[in-house]
Parts: sequence; structure tokens; C-alpha cells
Amino acid sequence: MSIQTEQQPQKKWVRELRDWGVSLSVAVVAALLIQNYAFAQTEVRNVSMQGTLYEGQRLIEDKITYHFYSPERGEIVIINGPEADKRLIKRVIGLAGDVLDLRDGKVYINDTLLEEPYVRGETLPSSVAFPFTVPADSVFVMGDNRMRSEDSRTIGAIPLTSIEGRAIFRLWPLSKFGQID
Repeated sequence: MSIQTEQQPQKKWVRELRDWGVSLSVAVVAALLIQNYAFAQTEVRNVSMQGTLYEGQRLIEDKITYHFYSPERGEIVIINGPEADKRLIKRVIGLAGDVLDLRDGKVYINDTLLEEPYVRGETLPSSVAFPFTVPADSVFVMGDNRMRSEDSRTIGAIPLTSIEGRAIFRLWPLSKFGQID
């Protein structure tokens, strides 16, 4: 009888350890799946969005929405494609079929001035010729800090397949915590 009573507590301990291991494994796998396919934390690493976003800020990125909907003008997107050697964060300015033109440091879309209260500096052309028609399944993006932004004015339109997600929420610094405009 003493052998049987010693085995019971040992089996219970092993079972408890196994249950904790399974629970922890499921939690880690779920967290990795969410990070890779649904929502991710990202850090701003350049000055091209200054005025809206600053270097060192931490953001939540929505990776789900663009599997069902196309980006809209004004949204801030994260680009991860062959167009640049690093991930970029930019604002969507032009949609497929839009004709963009730059006149007197301002952006015109389909001959209508685009109101951009978030912009710092003038919007000057670079290597892309204007007027520019945004191709199908692409967007035209620019940084809010126009004088210090490498964007579609240099690298051209961005295919929708290169858009990783959209920035939706600022985590850090706490003084700026909240939804991104």
C-alpha cells in the first residue's frame, strides 16, 4: 500500500507539470501567430513622418485589414517590399487611377488641391515625372516631413502586395498614447 500512495502524488505532479507546459506552449504559439499575422508592435526609425510620428515612438500595426480592404487616402501604412532596403512608414496620398501633380509645393489629385494639415515643408518633385497616374493595384505614398522623406516621389508607386499593414495606435511615449490621426 505504501508504494501505491507514493506513486499517486508523483503522477499528480507530472500531470500538473505537463498541463502547465501545454498551456504555456499554446500561449506562445498564439502570441507568435498574432504577432506575425494580425497585430504587431513596430518602432518608428526615421524622420520622414515627423509632425505626426517621431523616431523612437512605438506603434501597433494592423496586419489584417488590408487582406479584405484596400488602403484609403490619408492612412499611415507600413511598407515591406523590394522598393526599399528597410521597412518604411508613409501616408497614402494617391489611389489607383488617381492623377497626381505637384504645383507650387502642393499636391493636386485629379486637379483638386489636397488639403494636408499634417505636412511639414514643401512637396517638391524628385525622380518621378509629374503629372503621375497611379497604376492599378498600387498606391502613391509620401512622408509627412516632405523635405526629408524618401517616398513615391523617388521610388514610384507602391504595389498593394508590399503593404504590410497600417499604423493604428501609438503605445509610446505615454504622453502621446492613443489613436493615430
